Amino acid sequence: MNAWNAPYAPARVHATVTLPGSKSITNRALILAAQADGPSTLAGTLRSRDTDLMLTALESLGVGVEVDPADPTTVTITPAPMHGAVIDCGLAGTVMRFVPALAALAEGKVEFDGDEQARSRPLHTILDALADIGVDIDGRALPFTVRGTGAVRGGDVTVDASASSQFVSGLLLSGRRFTDGVTIHHVGAPVPSMPHIEMTVEMLGEAGVVVDTTVADRWRIDPGPVHAVDWQIEPDLSNAAAFLAAAAVTGGQISVPRWPARTTQPGAVIVDILEAMGCRSDVTDGVLTITGPDVLQSISWDMSAVGELTPTVAAMCALAEGRSELSGIAHLRGHETDRLAALVTEITRLGGGCSETPDGLIIDPAPLHGGLWRAYADHRMATAGALIGLVTDGVQVDDVQTTEKTLPDFPAMWAGMIRG
Repeated sequence: MNAWNAPYAPARVHATVTLPGSKSITNRALILAAQADGPSTLAGTLRSRDTDLMLTALESLGVGVEVDPADPTTVTITPAPMHGAVIDCGLAGTVMRFVPALAALAEGKVEFDGDEQARSRPLHTILDALADIGVDIDGRALPFTVRGTGAVRGGDVTVDASASSQFVSGLLLSGRRFTDGVTIHHVGAPVPSMPHIEMTVEMLGEAGVVVDTTVADRWRIDPGPVHAVDWQIEPDLSNAAAFLAAAAVTGGQISVPRWPARTTQPGAVIVDILEAMGCRSDVTDGVLTITGPDVLQSISWDMSAVGELTPTVAAMCALAEGRSELSGIAHLRGHETDRLAALVTEITRLGGGCSETPDGLIIDPAPLHGGLWRAYADHRMATAGALIGLVTDGVQVDDVQTTEKTLPDFPAMWAGMIRG
């Protein structure tokens, strides 16, 4: 694999960047559509490795998947009786944590595996929870097998979702089809990335599924139908972060069309973070424009709700003036890689100051120099390296192809942004 020479921009970057659909919304909509009471059409679907793995998983289970030949971002999902299958999860957390509950509703053996690196990702919480509500499961991490019987008892289940909000979402997304519905009780440290659960709850509501959230750390769904919905997928606001950050670190200006006026995507918080670091923001006719400052300011920020933004924000902090502290992100040690250790290693490799705390990072900026930035097969790490390379000549990213996980052809988009 050849390292990618991150483009260096000696001047302020000015561009309009049009982004593909949200991975989080796409993969939730696909799971709901697979259980619906009729066909659903998804427009603006993200087509990336993670979403293509989800589409393939559904098709392998017997669900009808029809891609519009004239527009591959328009996909029609037709529910059908599900059967045994072999599921490749890749490194997609949404596949390995959302599909097992759906697979339990199939008739037959469903075998799950993924990339070598995925085998260390925490899955026992969702698998143990499914076993507690009547699902026959062999294994507590990848590879594992779900022996579906066409039905799941459901009912009350207690989980510790402090490692990932996806454990709760994975149960909620299929709980409507369980014989007794599902009532999820969380025990343990606070659930990270709560906005992602709120996204799940809202999308279930659009499909006619009411989630009772009146008791803290408890989610209840009664059994019943899931209604078909024709989904319009929003742009991925987490993917927008690296491009908007390009305005911040170069003192330039980046505009993103179709920025939603209201959204459940936690990635929208990037605007607040950029403003705290000295940027100006404006939304006119649905176009968000970020204008970077002459000097980027340090921040102290609780990232617990938006952990996925951490690599981008850490890269900006390494280029800011003064010490920054990012907290509430101990759970990132169990993401695609140990993101905290990876960020410390890579920022310090290029001459910056970065150290771990029990739940985050302290970043002390220092003059950076070129060198190899390792991505660890993690798309967010790869884009963070590209961001540092934008203002640090000679940075190489060892595996920029990993960005295909959520953002097809990132290198071309990045180069196009620099050209304006």
